[in-house]
Amino acid sequence: MNRFRPYFRYLAAVRGPIAAAIGCGLLYGAASGAGLPLLVKNVFPRIFQPGPEALPFLQVALVAAYIPAIFALRALSGYLNGYFTQLAGVRVLEALRLDYFRQLQALPLSFVQGKRTGDLMSRGLADTQQLQYSLTLLANDGIKQPATLVSALAAVAYLAATSEGVWLALVCLAAVPLTVFPVRYVGKKVIRRAAQVQAQLGGVSGQFAENLAASREVRAFGLEERESNRFAAACRELVTSQMKIVKYAQALTPAIEVISAMGIAVTLLYAYQGGLKLETFIALITALYSSYEPVKKLGALNNELKRGTAALDRLEVILREPIHLADPAQPVPVDRLRGDLAFREVSFSYPGHPPALRDVTVSLPAGTVCALVGPSGAGKSTFAQLVPRFHDVDAGVISVDDHDVRQLRLQDLRRNIALVPQDPVLFHDTIRANLLVGRAGATEAEVEQAAKDAFAHDFIRQLPQGYDTVVGERGATLSGGQRQRLALARAFLRDAPILILDEATSALDSESESFIQAALRKLIVGRTVLIIAHRFSTLRDATRILVFEAGRVVGEGTHESLHAGNALYRSLFDRQSEGLGPR
Repeated sequence: MNRFRPYFRYLAAVRGPIAAAIGCGLLYGAASGAGLPLLVKNVFPRIFQPGPEALPFLQVALVAAYIPAIFALRALSGYLNGYFTQLAGVRVLEALRLDYFRQLQALPLSFVQGKRTGDLMSRGLADTQQLQYSLTLLANDGIKQPATLVSALAAVAYLAATSEGVWLALVCLAAVPLTVFPVRYVGKKVIRRAAQVQAQLGGVSGQFAENLAASREVRAFGLEERESNRFAAACRELVTSQMKIVKYAQALTPAIEVISAMGIAVTLLYAYQGGLKLETFIALITALYSSYEPVKKLGALNNELKRGTAALDRLEVILREPIHLADPAQPVPVDRLRGDLAFREVSFSYPGHPPALRDVTVSLPAGTVCALVGPSGAGKSTFAQLVPRFHDVDAGVISVDDHDVRQLRLQDLRRNIALVPQDPVLFHDTIRANLLVGRAGATEAEVEQAAKDAFAHDFIRQLPQGYDTVVGERGATLSGGQRQRLALARAFLRDAPILILDEATSALDSESESFIQAALRKLIVGRTVLIIAHRFSTLRDATRILVFEAGRVVGEGTHESLHAGNALYRSLFDRQSEGLGPR
């Protein structure tokens, strides 16, 4: 119970439905635990009184009416309890998933990229579903079943006080604690298996997402059979673990029923020796049965709480991960920045990896078009990603217009930066909605002008619904060149003073590249530009070049000065010029 206490705040938002569910649960418990035994004790003997003591038919009908009344009360309260519990449950699930999703948005890229996409999805969907079920079941059966048990035991106590055979009641009560042992044993088994099942479910989801993301490669390399076999093996392992939980959980009810039967048998022997009246004995047996039923439900609740604990452990890996990229307590107010960039003795490393940048000191005045050059893994992309504060530096300071980026609100900083990645991602939405990502609230005329500047307007108008065409997941219905032009249109629409280009033409055909190059020459005017250069043909527009090697800046200047005086730059440039380097 204490494990879930911090998460009861989710129930506070639905306290109305929860209160209604609890009230109905208490009523259900009273009607089930005490109502049924007392019904047996007081109604049946009055109906079947022999001889001259028999009641007239009208009175019998009135007495018999207690039976549907009790069951109607029990049915209505049970229904309303279940309804209000489910209402609270779906709202709890919504809040849980929203908090999880918001946490993912706030965590640094290095954390998110270090996890499998399918596993993150499984935690946000399957684990939140399990936790929601556990919390609402606790709110439901955690009240209803104890109320039923207490009512049943109260009925036993009442029958003992009003009838002969107090020792018989004690025998009945003595059997109840014995049911704790199978509950505890099964609970220990379930919690170990539940954690394993949740982890394996994340693995299955991860394989599923990975396969869908690599569908082209799977077909190109003929991996269909291999992927099917891998997925089948993961599913078999998951089923094996799930069935182990089922084995223990399903054993609980028979174990409690055997103990219940033993209690009833002993009670029957005492009733025979004590000369107990039949109606009293039947009432006691009904009360005894009514007490064992909630014990079984509480045992099942205990198992579900164990599963909820396993789901919670996986969710807390995300929910409790510290958010380092938070807004400062007292941010420096800024509007549009000039674009002066400065790195002062900056060092950074990804978790579990060697430093990606080491003591980098660079100053880039506003309007500088700077190309970042170096071998793969030298630190070029990391250098660019630190400017919009996708990560925080380990040491040193990055400033924009003499403001430490950590002293600016993330929204203010990133509003002044436009990013055109090498492989732009488009959302499963219309072209217009994808362009408005650049600047929400832009007018129709501004959207079309941005598309024209990116040489995208003509092909957009040729699409079936024009700007209202849905582009599919990640822009799957468009060509690579079309996606790049839409990414450039976003940048035009954003009109930010700082622009980051991750080699926007590296994988395009010559026609698309010519359009993009023309758009880029227009886009970079008057901005501070960082170009992550994979191909040296993009250096023609750069006014400054930084050469990276093993996380350090080992050269800076113009193409002519670096080619003459920097051996690494000359080697990289000459190899690519000779057609030996990557394209």
